[in-house]
Amino acid sequence: MVDIIVIGGGLAGSEAAWQVAQRGLGVVLYEMRPGHNTPAHVSDRLAELVCSNSLGSNLVDRAPGLLKEELRRLGSLVVACADATAVPAGGALAVDRDAFAQAVTDRVQSHARITLRREEVQTIPEGQPVIVATGPLTSPALTAALSALTGSEHLYFYDAMAPIVAAESVNMAVAFRASRYDRGEEEGDYLNCPMTQAEYERFVYELVSAETGPLRDFEREDARFFEGCLPVEVMARRGPKALAFGPLKPVGLTDPRTGRRPHAVVQLRQDNQTATLYNLVGFQTNLKWGEQERVFRLIPGLEGAEFVRHGQMHRNTFINSPTLLRPTLQFRGRDDLFFAGQITGTEGYIGSVASGLVAGLNAARVVSGQLAVEFPRTTMVGALCGYISNADPAGFQPMKANFGLLPTLDPPPGRKRERYAAYSRRALADLERFMVEEGVVAQFPQPG
Repeated sequence: MVDIIVIGGGLAGSEAAWQVAQRGLGVVLYEMRPGHNTPAHVSDRLAELVCSNSLGSNLVDRAPGLLKEELRRLGSLVVACADATAVPAGGALAVDRDAFAQAVTDRVQSHARITLRREEVQTIPEGQPVIVATGPLTSPALTAALSALTGSEHLYFYDAMAPIVAAESVNMAVAFRASRYDRGEEEGDYLNCPMTQAEYERFVYELVSAETGPLRDFEREDARFFEGCLPVEVMARRGPKALAFGPLKPVGLTDPRTGRRPHAVVQLRQDNQTATLYNLVGFQTNLKWGEQERVFRLIPGLEGAEFVRHGQMHRNTFINSPTLLRPTLQFRGRDDLFFAGQITGTEGYIGSVASGLVAGLNAARVVSGQLAVEFPRTTMVGALCGYISNADPAGFQPMKANFGLLPTLDPPPGRKRERYAAYSRRALADLERFMVEEGVVAQFPQPG
């Protein structure tokens, strides 16, 4: 029996389908790949990560870390799979992207109440509860259907992915292992390529003058980039010091060859569990592939780098959620239609997972004759859902988890670290209270 349809097998759709099925309802999960691929995906696995392999900080006194902890307490499948396939990343949660996607795929496919259909959905089904979680790369046909439903054009921004290099091709006579401020494992979870001022200036000059790739048919000429994921060449054009104060900041690192802090540092993060692949942190790019190899090999330590995946740019589509969605993630014009994932404006991997969990939970409650629940705004889950449903529709932009979304404390602690820790304590206490009062039972995935 099919109780709920979920469209899209990314992070949000996989989480939503799991939450529904774990509550005893039948789910049909539609994923159009591999029959209809996207410009960014490379496999047919569910929950494939197309950009970074990092899910952000794992520390509870950081906003992304708080959001993960809330999701763990709510029984998130995706976070459980991420924890099981983690790779060293200091205080962050990074995963082996292939093992992670395979873990989610295996769990979803093996669930007795989930039917996975590899088909493209071109219209929004009527007469049955639906969760739309098609993500930022929604197909043109469904995009047209959503535009007709909402009565307004979709907003959009451009996103970019970073290159990945073979670990054995990194020159470790130059590069060194370390985490900023010695966070993480004793040996250091990142590879660091140090730059002198002259090396940095030459790199920036070549980067800003390098040739970029053309926008493809599915992209527009008047591209608007999302500030949280700027192509490195776009950031560099903002000024000669932009990268040194951004992804190449050397703070907290010492070059063991000199005993001093470098002028700039390019960090590489482990991308798989066997530590054979590393991605360039903060190096989302739309440079032509030949230009990527030429320019990025100017980075000390990457002179002979073998690029196993080049960076590329793609369009991310999202709806104007403040005009369309409630904090329960229900469509304002239809109680049995839910939206989840980056298409709603919850930016970032874990934000997508959170919205998928909320949509799945609430869709299951509606089908079971219960009221949909609105999470407390003092929790990061509730703050994100509150933001996308209540932000100013004019100029609405996707938002990552951050403490600025939470109600202020009265009186607020003086220091930022203390303030963030207090926010986290309040959020987790309020989440536990909410779960008891609303009867929200966490559906913890079993190992395997």
